[in-house]
Amino acid sequence: MANASPVSVGRVNAGGSEDALFLKVFAGEVLTSFERASKTEGADMVRSISSGKSATFPVMGRVGASYHTAGAEITGSDVNHNEKVITINDLLISSVFLSNIEEAKNHWDVRSAYSQEIGRALAFTKDKHILQTIGQASLASANVADSGYGAGQTITNADIASATDSTAANGMINSLFEAARKLDANYVPSEGRKCFMRLEEYYKLANATNAINVDFSGRGSIAEGKVVKIAGIELVPVAHFVDSNVNSGVDQGSATAGGSNPQAVNLTNYVALVSHPSAVGTVKLMDLGVEKEYDIRRQGTLMVAKYAMGHGVLRPEAAVGIKEA
Repeated sequence: MANASPVSVGRVNAGGSEDALFLKVFAGEVLTSFERASKTEGADMVRSISSGKSATFPVMGRVGASYHTAGAEITGSDVNHNEKVITINDLLISSVFLSNIEEAKNHWDVRSAYSQEIGRALAFTKDKHILQTIGQASLASANVADSGYGAGQTITNADIASATDSTAANGMINSLFEAARKLDANYVPSEGRKCFMRLEEYYKLANATNAINVDFSGRGSIAEGKVVKIAGIELVPVAHFVDSNVNSGVDQGSATAGGSNPQAVNLTNYVALVSHPSAVGTVKLMDLGVEKEYDIRRQGTLMVAKYAMGHGVLRPEAAVGIKEA
């Protein structure tokens, strides 16, 4: 009796590796999980580089105007310049190892669950790093020494910490309008402004009459528990909002093989961060990638999601921090 000829389900054109086509499903799950879990997508300026350890962003000051005196020579005005350098962080990974025997004994598919978890792990870390960089921007000085060139700013409103929800909500609303005013004063575009905030403050706003009531031109719903915008700023609730002194572990970032911690910042008592995408930048050397390899020596499959990117402050005047004390 002749042997059967199995269909080459996992091979490309019936050739090559047995599981060459299986990786794509796994990678797709990681990408989907990463995108769904990320709250800061679109909150930064992104630049990709093919090689190198950093990227430079030129900064130019403003040019003034003056009256001309008849007969005087026009020699031109000096313009202040600077640069912002964003260094690539070390390679960030999230991985799981799945042994054959464990997978065989299990009664449900764990690979899709693991792919979601490693995607979320990277997304949460990226979110925290971007939020911390926005926090750094709100604390940073002006890029150039021009008179009136804006720096980052911080608003402190003690009403936000009130035990009375209505008082806390009104304090948050007032702070958001003040943040909008500060951004306007620094000529920051109104399009694209976002406020990343703690869940506690967000849901107090969702229950505030003047934030959602159409009689006040509010946009939101108590039924849905949503507040869309206040003062033209899109509100984004973040479960993993950073409101502490970040000075250890993965959260503080790691660059030059651990030689520096570019995302270390003290955000104690912060409840929200308002920013325009021009406030911070992200430089990607290696975008999100996924690898899977069967290890015959260990009788299992190693799954790894990874990326190499860096974050840094670009325009401090486009960021405002809000604190409760």
